[in-house]
Amino acid sequence: MQIVSNRNHWTSNCAGIVFLLVWFLATEAHAHGGGLDRYGCHHNRKAGGYHCHRGPNVGQHYHSKQEMLRPQADQLSGRATVTDGDTIRIGRTRIRLHGIDAPERRQTCTSDGQSWRCGEASTEALKGVIGDNPVQCSRRDKDHYGRIVAVCRVGSTDLNAWMVQQGWAVAYRRYSKDYVSDEAAARAAGRGMWRGEFMMPWEWRRR
Repeated sequence: MQIVSNRNHWTSNCAGIVFLLVWFLATEAHAHGGGLDRYGCHHNRKAGGYHCHRGPNVGQHYHSKQEMLRPQADQLSGRATVTDGDTIRIGRTRIRLHGIDAPERRQTCTSDGQSWRCGEASTEALKGVIGDNPVQCSRRDKDHYGRIVAVCRVGSTDLNAWMVQQGWAVAYRRYSKDYVSDEAAARAAGRGMWRGEFMMPWEWRRR
């Protein structure tokens, strides 16, 4: 009889523990408003807001899912692929170099009466200065093509300024006057496109 009594006491204790565990899990599920979404986050009905238990935002609290999804960083960095003399890509992000305009890849210029492919030369110049180095970009704006407009650097070298200083791009005065003095120096020294004659890139695109 003693054995049966102890067994019943043990069974009663286990049932109590199971009940408390189920009650706790049910309460937590209600407080957190259900399961996690595909971002590893959910709305907290008890405390309010939106917070994450898994994924890259684990431990972070937001006012809403929209806030979590909104791009937070104004800095981009990584290995870059050069599209042309004023456009690069880091991952899937297209980046337009702020305040400058480079000749299009198919654009030609003239020097000593001879036509040469200044658009290709500008593209190769940007590839050369970047090399295999990581690029750091500071976002300034977003253009109507959906590209990030930014000032980008390789180490201490400002790529936007360098392209204008070397005559492989011009100051894009319509949007910024940051590089006007760099353009004047390149023109005086006859660097890059300034060694001959060329059409401003925006004029070439228009025609």
